[in-house]
Amino acid sequence: MCAKSRKDSDKKNDAIDRPFDPEVLRRAADLAPQYRLVLEQEEDGFGATVFEMPNVYGFGETVDACIKETRELLESALAFMMESGEAIPLPSAEPKRTEQVNIRLTPDEKWQLEEAARRQGFRGVSDYVRSATLHDQGAAGRWTPTKKTSKKK
Repeated sequence: MCAKSRKDSDKKNDAIDRPFDPEVLRRAADLAPQYRLVLEQEEDGFGATVFEMPNVYGFGETVDACIKETRELLESALAFMMESGEAIPLPSAEPKRTEQVNIRLTPDEKWQLEEAARRQGFRGVSDYVRSATLHDQGAAGRWTPTKKTSKKK
């Protein structure tokens, strides 16, 4: 490998391997326990996904090992989203979702939404639509764990 190629390769590796900002990682670690895990027994151990982030999947031979790995992966995913400026999905624990929106669809439109949700790993159309819409709204859909949300009276 020539010196220029090695130098370019090293730069790419540095970008991939750099650690998260410690403050961002701390915020992600504080936030992670607020998300719900869905634990499933498998033939050779346990698997878990994060309810609000179905693409985060951990595995362990024991329940404790599975939960530990899934939480670590969730912290990394949250830290990455924070550093990238992406909208972070609200933990289902907070705030409570009390409002509902109903829309009428053709059977084909409903099928298309269900397929899009399934392809992206969502368990249902509601989570898919909420995530896609809030993500598209940028800061309006971004939830910051350091801010407390208050109800208007």
